[in-house]
Amino acid sequence: MTKRILMCDDECHILHAAEIKFRRAGFELRTASDGEEAWEILSQESWIPHVLITDCQMPRLDGIGLCRRCRENPETRDMPILMLTAKGLELPQDEYADQLGVLGILSKPFSPRELLQCVEQIIETGTCKIPKVYL
Repeated sequence: MTKRILMCDDECHILHAAEIKFRRAGFELRTASDGEEAWEILSQESWIPHVLITDCQMPRLDGIGLCRRCRENPETRDMPILMLTAKGLELPQDEYADQLGVLGILSKPFSPRELLQCVEQIIETGTCKIPKVYL
């Protein structure tokens, strides 16, 4: 079965690099440029990914708001989420893990290889233990 990934980021170069890496690795990747667009994919199309990757800061609906919506919806409540951020360790890690159910936070800049490794670990084990991912 093809693994599905939904990636949400307002930086098109990040989406493009990830798209190349994930497709070459055999994943089905859908992208969104903000949280509202990602939520439309999740709620209207009944397309639930194996992992949601979302940036923290985006226009319209940020990653925190998207995570909250996902956790409130029975269909997306248990979906694994990986957060991307340029803020690094400024994020309240415990809050993200406990209240939003985020499995990891990956600091920008990162390589597409690191992102792929983390997603593969989340799918296989439910956690991500690469050096740049914390929580």
